[in-house]
Amino acid sequence: MFSAIRWCLGLLAICLALTAWAQDFESTKRAAQQGDAQAQADLGKMYATGQGVAQNHAEAVRWYRKGAQQGNAQAQNGLGVRYEKGQGVPQSDAQAVQWYRKAAEQGFARAQVNLGVMYYTGRGVAQSDTEAVQWFRKAAQQENAQGQHALGVMYTYGIGVAQSDAEAEKWFRKAAEQGFAPAQHALGLMYTYGISVAQSDVEAEQWFHKAVPQYREAAEQGDADAQNNLGQMYEGGLGVTRDKAEAMRWYRMAAEQGNADAQNSLGLMYQVGKGAAHSYARAIQWYRKAAEQGHAPAQYNLGEIYAEGLGVTKNHALAIQWYRKAAQQGYVDAQFELGWIYERGQGVAQSDTEAAQWYRKAAEQGDAAAQYKLGGMYAEGKGVAQSNTEAMQWYRKAAQQGFEGAQAALKAMEK
Repeated sequence: MFSAIRWCLGLLAICLALTAWAQDFESTKRAAQQGDAQAQADLGKMYATGQGVAQNHAEAVRWYRKGAQQGNAQAQNGLGVRYEKGQGVPQSDAQAVQWYRKAAEQGFARAQVNLGVMYYTGRGVAQSDTEAVQWFRKAAQQENAQGQHALGVMYTYGIGVAQSDAEAEKWFRKAAEQGFAPAQHALGLMYTYGISVAQSDVEAEQWFHKAVPQYREAAEQGDADAQNNLGQMYEGGLGVTRDKAEAMRWYRMAAEQGNADAQNSLGLMYQVGKGAAHSYARAIQWYRKAAEQGHAPAQYNLGEIYAEGLGVTKNHALAIQWYRKAAQQGYVDAQFELGWIYERGQGVAQSDTEAAQWYRKAAEQGDAAAQYKLGGMYAEGKGVAQSNTEAMQWYRKAAQQGFEGAQAALKAMEK
């Protein structure tokens, strides 16, 4: 009986909400037709989201454009989104950037984030990490959680700014305290590994637990990023009970929408047989989908598949092709692997010079194995001018990270 009453009350609440949205739509439409720019922006959003009216992207564009041409920043940003997604208009990154910029220069935080993303990805503009950081920072300083999270990511990896775990933690925390799930997720990971904060599994779990409901809500509405993130939570047991099958389910939903992170994760699950029967064929299928989108970890994984002959005939040429694609994007494992390949002359003409170049790229990103190898190249004068000073410098960096053999090599040179 009580469940039936709750069902009826729930249905009544939905009906009342729909009635209110319909009334709001009519009043907004009247104001928009009278030339009110804010109402035109609001009406565009209603058509875009289907709130109070059937979703209609063409109508959304029409009303966004009216508001945008009057200088309304919300409408300009909304029109930019339509161009970026190709909804109601032919897809155009250049047009998206144009409208994002107009809104961003008025201080509209969401547009500043969107413009930052376009600079980061090089869509519609020349790629510039520095410009991306600039726009993320403008949004972050207005307390925009997405901007704060994006700035935290840039500091985490040292993209467009000097790498700083402390700055990353500061911006992640600001966004997390506003309830932004990706930032809560990131802050949880910082507590898990003790990065810029005292290691605490309790704190980590609290932040993970806060992120899950928001991820789930968005995932159930079809958001691919949220589906991928929820897959990560289930795979790692972060804020939820670890469940590999559930992780696979959410990864698959995201992967089928073209999410490259999820495609790569799905490939890994199939490769090791987590949450599904082991299958190299399916692993390769999903790695390739992600790799062809330019996903560096998937490119590296595909390189490993061909290098080791996992489910395929060994093919050094294809392995090198995929390693190189990942390495050219700065993927450190691929850079090290190319150094190793050139040093041994496996599938390529042996070249100590090429080996040293790739080891250096990985070493400069802090890879201990590459630092050790580069130290050895300097010690022996292979591919570089012999230099005990340089050798000791790189051995020391590797030793400080606890790399086995680096400390012994350093002591041998100090004798």
